[in-house]
Amino acid sequence: MTDKQPLLPVRPTRAPHARFPWHHFTLRFSSTPRGARLARRLAGERLDAWGVPYGSDAHDALLLTVAELSSNAVRHGHVSGRDFRLRLSAEGTAIRVEVTDTRGERMPTPTDPASPDQEGGRGLLLVAALADRWGWYPCADGPGKTVWAVLEIAPCPRQQHSSQ
Repeated sequence: MTDKQPLLPVRPTRAPHARFPWHHFTLRFSSTPRGARLARRLAGERLDAWGVPYGSDAHDALLLTVAELSSNAVRHGHVSGRDFRLRLSAEGTAIRVEVTDTRGERMPTPTDPASPDQEGGRGLLLVAALADRWGWYPCADGPGKTVWAVLEIAPCPRQQHSSQ
């Protein structure tokens, strides 16, 4: 018996300098509130599997970003019968979140927080505050746009467990 016992399920550990070998996750979701919730949930599971643990500041920031961009795709980028796409990619210490919808004529613009009567737009202010950089670009392969955000993730120490 060893003095260190991992909690189940056991996930492979990574050296701190190789936090994220190249990973990516892409999936389409229905352009509905339920699709946005599912995108957030699956992103959370994927991030945890990549070594960004549930409950960490990085995990929470990434999930808020996914939630805001997904809900914006549903609310402002919805075209009947068309889905939105979530893509997560990680390389080095950065994770990129991309959400693509099929409505190209509605461009993402943050709302001035001093305008209390303005409806919506504050989610992008949250994304801008959480992300190291963000932006958007028109889709090259069809109608729509992709809104993206990149978050640099600081290394987090792995928890050590010992038996008593």
